[in-house]
Amino acid sequence: MKIADFLAPANALIGVRATDKRRLLLELSQRAATSLGLTTESIAQALLTRENLGSTGLGGGVAIPHARLTELKGPHGIVAHLRKSIDFEAIDGQPVDLVFLLLLPTEKAGEQLNALAGIARKLREPQTLLRLRRAGTVDELYLAMTAD
Repeated sequence: MKIADFLAPANALIGVRATDKRRLLLELSQRAATSLGLTTESIAQALLTRENLGSTGLGGGVAIPHARLTELKGPHGIVAHLRKSIDFEAIDGQPVDLVFLLLLPTEKAGEQLNALAGIARKLREPQTLLRLRRAGTVDELYLAMTAD
């Protein structure tokens, strides 16, 4: 499964102004809810429940908040470059400026784990991180995230 299969160009965001993790997750939940026809509350609750199990901050300024939703038929992603880094309780203690929100259906667990693993691999590539952080437009951000 390719990232472009579940990340639409309209879901690449630059200059997101969230001031903390909770506000960021609420803002991204609202955007996902609009795209998916779901409620902001259901998405935000699923994300916050997952975060309570342990931070999805991978280190190196990157986080992949994710959750499973019964209403989904396939994965849905949003990539965001924050205007200012925020505390995400990441494993390395560093603030986060790149976030990939991933919403997954509760069924087809193996296929969905491949989506999560693919994003994690992509966000560990130094060249990809450089391109994402240097992106001046949403198109550049989208291409940096989806390029093979």
